[in-house]
Amino acid sequence: MTLRTAIIGYGKMGRIRHAAMEKHGGFKVVAACDSQPDPTAAIPVVTDPLAVYDYNPDVIVCSVPNMMIPDVVCEALTRGKHVFSEKPPGRNSGDVRRMRQAEAQNPSLVLKFGFNHRMHDAIEEAKKLTDAGTMGDLYFMRGVYGKAGGPGYAQNWRNDPTQSGGGILIDQGIHMLDLFQMFAGRFTEVQSFIQRNFWTEVPVEDNAFALMKNPEGIIASVHSSATQWQHTFRFELYMRNGFISVDGILSASGSYGTEVLTVALNRLDRGGNPIPNPECQEIRFTEDLSWDKEAAEFYEAIANGTPIRSGTSAQALEVMELVEAIYAADPEWHAQLQRQSVTAAE
Repeated sequence: MTLRTAIIGYGKMGRIRHAAMEKHGGFKVVAACDSQPDPTAAIPVVTDPLAVYDYNPDVIVCSVPNMMIPDVVCEALTRGKHVFSEKPPGRNSGDVRRMRQAEAQNPSLVLKFGFNHRMHDAIEEAKKLTDAGTMGDLYFMRGVYGKAGGPGYAQNWRNDPTQSGGGILIDQGIHMLDLFQMFAGRFTEVQSFIQRNFWTEVPVEDNAFALMKNPEGIIASVHSSATQWQHTFRFELYMRNGFISVDGILSASGSYGTEVLTVALNRLDRGGNPIPNPECQEIRFTEDLSWDKEAAEFYEAIANGTPIRSGTSAQALEVMELVEAIYAADPEWHAQLQRQSVTAAE
């Protein structure tokens, strides 16, 4: 089966998805839409999103800014098209619920969101190790995901909350939160500090610190930062019998380094107490296969009815609700957002 595919939003991410789908072989990209026509593209590029339907696609790939995602996704589902959409899944949980309603009204269609960090090799290997049970019960997790804002950061649409829904937390930190929920399920208690220190001219945060606990008592802490001058990804899991960490994440920019999976099993003394600094084993990954894996999972769901594991609408709603809980848990930040909303309304 070859799936005729149209891409709405033919920028960096749209082209990455195009390459992955062409590489898979089960997709044929027949058209794209972008605000800027590209006469050099190998496929027709239109400027009206509705015009891509003239090419009779089976699949719509949605790679547009956050505020446009619900309209594009719901339109595609209503027209009977399968949909692959980038993250974040809109600007807020209301956007996700709207898309879930359209999905429920079209149960024969597949909707998948691109939370590709779940499909990085190091993360998948870490999940296999925790699921095997030899590491023992999971006690806590830590995550740091940060970057330097970069040129034109203050003018980027991602820093306009009416378009994005928030700042660095919803843009990048949402990946770390999604991984936390992948390993520990939903979190029901949240504490946070949200800051705007360096990028003071924008109305969104440049740092978010949060502490979360799930009903089983597993704790997770995250720091999402736009002032992490050295680009950093670090994901840590501490269990009864040792720890697992992932340092670095393979990305399109290449600025987060390779992925290094570190695994350590505790050694015990004669009294059964863990000896400090256990021996570590490292596995290095040098190729990012997450884009290919996402395309393959999406194809299998459409062609063979295989359930989506990563990027379901339920997972999208859960992580968006966690983002909102983190914003709301800092009373000073929450009050500031309310004042901004009142000012904007006036």
